Amino acid sequence: MTGNFLDKFNSFYFVGMGGVSMSALAGYLRSLKKRVGGSDINATSLSKLKSLGIFVTNGNGRDILGYDAVVYTDAVSRDNAELRLARAAGKPIIPRGKLLAEVCKKFKRVIAVSGCHGKTTCTSMLASVFSSAGRAFAAHIGGNSVQFGNFCNFGNDFFITEACEYKKNFLSLHPDTAVILSTDADHLECYSGAEELKKCYSKFAARAQKAVVPFGDEVFRDIEGTVTFGYAKGADWQACELRECRGVYSFTLNFCGAPAFDVKLKQPGAHNVLNALAAAAAAATEGIEFAHIKRGLEEFEGVERRMQLLGTYRGARYVADYAHHPAEIAAALKTAERITEGRLFVVFQPHTYSRTKNLYAQFVSVLSGVRRLLIYRTFAAREYFDGEGCALTLSQSVKRSRYGDCPGDILNFVSSAGEGDTVLFLGAGDIYFIAKTLLCALEKSNAER
Repeated sequence: MTGNFLDKFNSFYFVGMGGVSMSALAGYLRSLKKRVGGSDINATSLSKLKSLGIFVTNGNGRDILGYDAVVYTDAVSRDNAELRLARAAGKPIIPRGKLLAEVCKKFKRVIAVSGCHGKTTCTSMLASVFSSAGRAFAAHIGGNSVQFGNFCNFGNDFFITEACEYKKNFLSLHPDTAVILSTDADHLECYSGAEELKKCYSKFAARAQKAVVPFGDEVFRDIEGTVTFGYAKGADWQACELRECRGVYSFTLNFCGAPAFDVKLKQPGAHNVLNALAAAAAAATEGIEFAHIKRGLEEFEGVERRMQLLGTYRGARYVADYAHHPAEIAAALKTAERITEGRLFVVFQPHTYSRTKNLYAQFVSVLSGVRRLLIYRTFAAREYFDGEGCALTLSQSVKRSRYGDCPGDILNFVSSAGEGDTVLFLGAGDIYFIAKTLLCALEKSNAER
């Protein structure tokens, strides 16, 4: 397939449309006046796409034959019935990562945000900064930003996107500015080990004109043109004089050893300080003035499923966070403890058997410190059952934890939560929707009394 196929084809069908990243790309193609359709098992949840004129099915029909090209996500099996049908019909089949790479070519400058943790938050922060600066930009976000959703398009000067390391997808991109938030091990089922993953991060950084990287990370020692961020003296962008109030941070941002400006964030969590540093460094590298960076960071409203308050019941706060990696869980727990006056109840849903199995010791370590913990059945995503990496096995290794197999188990677990307590739902699977449904049921039951 030669040339930019975005110009060649007039219609695209997405297999696995329900993913946030996929639906954002579908939205972008609609903004180009392309005819877009797709399928997903949970097609009923895609009302926003339907409102854009995107035809969505549950994947049981032959609709795919009416489109010029087919896009698929790596979460979909290559043996998927629709993909088989497309291959038999000779349709061009495009992986999501290749589509994203072609979209990047439509813009003058590209900022790509990668790393094990914080991609969605940092990408959303950058969108807020570029919006504050009045720049012509589009943002492709792997979650739902409060301000921008998962996609916004205000012009084609800058494209801000997430670059996922899953199956080395980020190596399809050649950004002008690359952001690497961390090089922690994840998606090891796609790599021979942590060392190969780190080498790929190094390759990704080397592809860019400038790379924003954590200060002191040896992975980038030999990469020219790096811009560093961190807490330590010597970082190009350094957070100093941290002040904290109920989990929310303000700090002085130093640039090259001199104070640049103060920042007061709205969203809780010390990890957001580093996200803000990386966003500031990337924005400044692309020529955004300090005043706009400060305003954009301070106006940032957050992202769905990042310490998101779902509501309250009997005085207890119900909060959801996307954390599904041990390091993310540790950060979420620390933040939750800061904002909780009473007791902390934690419901954690492991995401994929392979991640649990590959990082088993780390999961046991971070969860063992939780006093009130329910480990809910694994969200398998693209994988088949593996007893060594399942939620039940994990719960048996974590003292004081209990296992939950259905929403009723969660309801029993949180039944005593009351005034001043926090119920924290952690995970990247369907635990978010279970939590929202559960809270709605509790509120309805209380109203009927």
